[in-house]
Amino acid sequence: MRRVMIPVGLLACSVAVAAPVLAQSSGSNTSNTVLTAKVSVSPSKAGTKKKPKGVKLTYTVHWETSPDVDKPVVQTADVFFPKGSLYNGAKYAKCAQSVMERGSVSQCPPKSIMGTGSGTAYADQVLTTPKITVVNGGGSKVFLFTVLTNPARVAKPVPGTITKMSGKWAYKLHLVVPASLQVVAGVPIALRDIKITSGGKSYAKDWLATTSCSGGKYPFELTTGFAPDSAGAPVGSATYDGSTPCSK
Repeated sequence: MRRVMIPVGLLACSVAVAAPVLAQSSGSNTSNTVLTAKVSVSPSKAGTKKKPKGVKLTYTVHWETSPDVDKPVVQTADVFFPKGSLYNGAKYAKCAQSVMERGSVSQCPPKSIMGTGSGTAYADQVLTTPKITVVNGGGSKVFLFTVLTNPARVAKPVPGTITKMSGKWAYKLHLVVPASLQVVAGVPIALRDIKITSGGKSYAKDWLATTSCSGGKYPFELTTGFAPDSAGAPVGSATYDGSTPCSK
């Protein structure tokens, strides 16, 4: 039986508040996989439109699939950021995808590095540990440069596009996982857990920032879209939505 689950990261994510909160929400699911997430923002006290406050963001994600079915491979991830958040990627040093495609972030400007992450994944029945570097791509781009060493070494950027929204959400981050990270040396790579920390760098203090807090919480939502199974049948998607505390 194919054992699979994916290397995906979510934007931008980072350091925890003193007591991180696991969002309590039902979410939705069209697959056999349950998605859960935890988000924390530090500091939790919001800035204002006149004085945005830079923050660190921690995003922790877990996928759980029943043992009698294959673990799905994630092809895409959509991360929604709440009203009152601000992305300032255009203000800071950036790195082009073409540079990272050469296999390293070492040639990127050092000040374009905005965070790190790690995960635990299945390469068939063996655990592997992808490593992630969050890289600023400018006003509408961010990259999760991912390195796998088992079952073979693969180093590729996961490109993310940031779109401004209105209403409940300020931004949507759409991530697309390269095929070379979904299957490595013929083996599906199935992520079990991932944690990404970003923002709050001394050289880019307000790369991620807040301008308000409504109702004492920041809502968030994450949806992962799954690749077809080995027979080509659609697998579906899973969504988790919740919130993390904030104050004015």
